[in-house]
Amino acid sequence: MINLKMTVILAVFTLFSPLFPVWADDGQDTYGNVSDYLNSIYGVDDNAGLTAFPILNIPMGGSSEGMAGAFSAVSDDVSFLEFNPAGSSMLEKSELAFFHNNWIADVKIEGIAYAARFGNFGLAAGAKWLYTPFTEYNYYGDRVSGGYYSEGAAIINASYNFFSSYYFSGLSMGVNVKGAFRSMPDFTDDHDNIIKGSGLEQSAAMVMADVGLLTRFNFFKGYSSRDKNASIALVVRNLGPSVLDEPLPTVANAAISYKPIRPMTFSVDFSIPVNMTDFSLSESPYGAVGMAVNVTKFLSMRTGVMVKPGSSRITVGSAVNMDKISFDINYTLDLLTQLQPLNRISLAVRFDLGDGGRGLLAKKVDELYLLGLEAYSKGNLDDARLCWEEALQLNPKYDPARESLDMLESREGLKQKIEDLYKLDF
Repeated sequence: MINLKMTVILAVFTLFSPLFPVWADDGQDTYGNVSDYLNSIYGVDDNAGLTAFPILNIPMGGSSEGMAGAFSAVSDDVSFLEFNPAGSSMLEKSELAFFHNNWIADVKIEGIAYAARFGNFGLAAGAKWLYTPFTEYNYYGDRVSGGYYSEGAAIINASYNFFSSYYFSGLSMGVNVKGAFRSMPDFTDDHDNIIKGSGLEQSAAMVMADVGLLTRFNFFKGYSSRDKNASIALVVRNLGPSVLDEPLPTVANAAISYKPIRPMTFSVDFSIPVNMTDFSLSESPYGAVGMAVNVTKFLSMRTGVMVKPGSSRITVGSAVNMDKISFDINYTLDLLTQLQPLNRISLAVRFDLGDGGRGLLAKKVDELYLLGLEAYSKGNLDDARLCWEEALQLNPKYDPARESLDMLESREGLKQKIEDLYKLDF
């Protein structure tokens, strides 16, 4: 099986790798035409770039980036952390992930994220660091200062899934508490002398929060599965005060996702930026559309388009899923930058840390329920009752067992009424 997987991986990269130099060398005219066309339709946002901490708008990577950010309602792996804090209490398995993102030119982002679920309660944490060389030259081309401009963000997450049952996935509510910083190296005056502390004056730190809601349900579902095939999400990200007179990139987001057939998922996110300092300076609304397809059990493909005034982008990506480890790779084409084969490549490694025994418990409950049905069909009502009661002890929210016990109680109640009437007649 491993050989087959590696063969598919190599085939995919071999198929697409020759296209990168072609796009980079010969595709600039077409690329420029696409960029100009989109900008002519959506225009350029005059309020863009007025907020602090750009790192908050740049994803670490993973499947969320592969769907161009249309992930708030999907939230099915650890990359939910940057898009919907409600995702942790609905995760199937605990995950640990490492990210590397070649964003633009020398700008790179490193990240780590962890998420775990305990029943209806979810916890997660993550951090990312953006860095790029900062070099200052004088009029003669001499280097007079240097260092790195960097930004970082740390996230602590908690969420809880309310009202969950066998038939209803529940309503998950989550909160992220985030801290962000930026560090600027010292720069020079007009005489090429480094100004001590000048970088510190431009450096900053801030605390903010995300809040989110997520629910899942069935909608025109044409296949058999316990997993719900549709979801809705509402999220507000980066709530907090301004820093050095610069507002945070606060965004209100509404999203839906839909799985019409088992291997295919479509998602849509609609976002409204809010300038908390001056609403009139808020950026224009924008949206993202994403699609994911599970080609095989171990290979999935993703793509997405973010339509944003002056900053639209297209992303394609894939994931290779092995027993306990997954590899993600994405390529993002930002229509504000040049088309280069090595820019905007992100890599991620996700480790499956298990489901905490939830799968085995669910299997045991199913077996007890089916044994109860078998006993009932044979007229062994006491055995059926014992099986269904034990199933409910393991999972009090297993409604089919509760309904079966209610049916059994109704049957016995009806039987008792018939016996009482029979006694009255004689």
